[in-house]
Amino acid sequence: MTQGFVEAGRYSPIAGVEIDRMAAKTYAANFGDHVFSGDIRDWLQGELPASADVVIGGPPCQGFSALGKQNPLDPRNVLWREYVHALERLQPTAFIIENVPQFFRSPQFEDLRHEVRPGGGLSNYEIEPFVLNSAEYGVPQTRRRVFVIGRKSGLPPLGPPPTTTRRTTVEDAFRGLARKVVDTELPPDRATRRGPYRTTELHLTRNPTETSLRRYRAIPPGGNRKDLPDDLSTPGWRKHTTGSGDVMGRLWFDRPSVTIRTEFFKPEKGRYLHPTEDRPITHLEAARIQGFPDDFRWYGSKTEIAKQIGNAVPVALARSIATHILPWLESSVATPETKLDLTQFAS
Repeated sequence: MTQGFVEAGRYSPIAGVEIDRMAAKTYAANFGDHVFSGDIRDWLQGELPASADVVIGGPPCQGFSALGKQNPLDPRNVLWREYVHALERLQPTAFIIENVPQFFRSPQFEDLRHEVRPGGGLSNYEIEPFVLNSAEYGVPQTRRRVFVIGRKSGLPPLGPPPTTTRRTTVEDAFRGLARKVVDTELPPDRATRRGPYRTTELHLTRNPTETSLRRYRAIPPGGNRKDLPDDLSTPGWRKHTTGSGDVMGRLWFDRPSVTIRTEFFKPEKGRYLHPTEDRPITHLEAARIQGFPDDFRWYGSKTEIAKQIGNAVPVALARSIATHILPWLESSVATPETKLDLTQFAS
């Protein structure tokens, strides 16, 4: 989310917490070395910033993601409480929590609502929860996520951020990119350090098996696994008659992308084939769909960078939220030019 807030022009990151070591290095390369690489519980034991105007973050959601078995006892689901503890310590004017839509139906969300009631640890805050679709905010991607926007009591409610009038498409995101891709590996000169790599250096394809390549070639524009002949399909795909048919699917140039997840480079995981080329989308194309600038710097292996891309909040959506909450913050700072202190927490 930090990239979108920085692009809004008024925010200055002062702290970050990231348990993923490579994601922490990516953060540091782009926003500064104030990031803590480790568990938020350890960070809370140390010296925190004296205050923060805004706190943003996406506490772990894997335990109740729709993509896997929903387990309310998953230890990752209780880490969100550490985010609450950080809010109690930092007392920001506003905070943002991002999560999957299933968060609304979780015990954790009910606990959060309890925290902002009288007697709770966040009783001096009010919250507005929304489900926002990135495609309605200038992002070339359909991605529905929960955003809980918290504000100090006494500040007026703002409602959801206003949507844009024009939907951005995959063609918009891919403009200027080569369609034929031959490189399969990251530049070797930085392999030992695993970066940094610019976004433009991530135009990498896979080395598909002959069977995979035949499958890619058999998928027509806008098609998916259902278009495969029997000799190229699998028993599991043939038996899967309900739910998503997007496995081995092609994106459309004239529509937003499907949700970019951490394994977007595997078309057997979703609609991740290029609209016209017989290959999955590249890391560069996925980063473009998420809205990252071409000069953004990344650390990690191909798989680690893909995880960072897929887990990110789309930049244009984060920027819309950052702009939307400015009236709250401008009422509490000295001048319109004052930079706003920003702290981000990631899982």
